[in-house]
Amino acid sequence: MKKYKIQKSPFVVPTTDGKVIEEHWGNSTQNSNISIAHMVAPPDWSEPHQTPEFDEFTIIISGKKQFEIDGEEVILEKGQSILIEKGARIRYSNPFSEPCEYIAICLPAFSMDLVNREEEII
Repeated sequence: MKKYKIQKSPFVVPTTDGKVIEEHWGNSTQNSNISIAHMVAPPDWSEPHQTPEFDEFTIIISGKKQFEIDGEEVILEKGQSILIEKGARIRYSNPFSEPCEYIAICLPAFSMDLVNREEEII
């Protein structure tokens, strides 16, 4: 029996906001301990605040991404990375003119049950 698995067909998470999410490993592959996803956030993209029950590592491949973490604004660029610990109130966005490509790793795996997304007030 082989001691490795190759992912050739990541799960494409359906979205309605233009963001591309390809989960290589995570709940879609019965790996609840970790999720690893390749993502592309289009220009002017954002999502509501959330308070996840997982640690999230983000590595920026290209473009820039804005993070609002417990009221502090952080902007990362290509080649930079960040660890946001579970329990932080966070809002992810790309208010810039270019797409942002990045890798996100969550411990334990990302789940809508653990993200605690806030309702957007319009």
